[in-house]
Amino acid sequence: MSVVPDPQRAGRIAVLMGGGSAERAISLRSGEAVLAALRRRGYDAAAFDPRDEPLEALRGYDGAFIALHGRGGEDGTIQGALETLGVPYTGSGVLGSALAMDKWRCKRLWQGCGLPTPAARLLRSGEAEQVRGLGWPLIVKPAREGSSLGMARVESAAELAAAYRQAAAYDEYVLAEAWVAGQEYTVALLGDRALPSIRLETGHAFFDYEAKYRAPDTRHECPSGLGEAEERRLAALCREAFAAAGGSGWGRVDVMRDGAGAWQLLEVNTIPGLTDHSLVPIAAAEAGIGFDELVARIFGEALA
Repeated sequence: MSVVPDPQRAGRIAVLMGGGSAERAISLRSGEAVLAALRRRGYDAAAFDPRDEPLEALRGYDGAFIALHGRGGEDGTIQGALETLGVPYTGSGVLGSALAMDKWRCKRLWQGCGLPTPAARLLRSGEAEQVRGLGWPLIVKPAREGSSLGMARVESAAELAAAYRQAAAYDEYVLAEAWVAGQEYTVALLGDRALPSIRLETGHAFFDYEAKYRAPDTRHECPSGLGEAEERRLAALCREAFAAAGGSGWGRVDVMRDGAGAWQLLEVNTIPGLTDHSLVPIAAAEAGIGFDELVARIFGEALA
């Protein structure tokens, strides 16, 4: 169980936000929410944008709360810098962050562990023979990007080249994954605890960037409607998937439930969004944990 650290003993905290990734705008929103929550709890916290400030300046802090999303902040890069500087930080370590950010390598690791995840191929171009056996439709996505940026549902071979180019604009590694027809769920993890699952409902073809941040018809059902036994099975699967990828501290695992009721792992988010309307705070609230307490507990995981 995560512990809330004493503000008088926690020292100076740098809230890392912004950065230079494609998810900068979302990161700034998360960071501002985290900063406000820490200050309300009495912590000595300050904003730190690694795009504009030298990392060496972090030596003056006693801990770092990472609210950076995307590459440079969620892929092990900033984690490695903080380890070099000797500054404790929130979330997964270097290896866990790097593996979770790389959807292809994370998927290969899950497959090696015998965990359920949709079949996929790593694309070198938009040629249809590369996706033989996956069937139609399928989903094309950058292998190392978040917030559903660059993702597209592809209905036929004629659409594949355009989807490949869209994804390749974000990353040189592009993944094509078999489409799973069913309902999408997400499970937030805090320490060794799985929070109540959330069922995602959207009128879009999938939970894309618009559905996540702009669409008025997106719904987050929590409790998700699963029975007690199925909730436990899903929680156990997500904890196992998170641990297999080297995740620690806190995070989120996204899954699909197919038409036969089987679970299929999609990806791990080691630094999910942390605004008042993000998914992890929704699950925490259902578990009786308010936003400010959630932020304090996440920081407590870093000190532990």
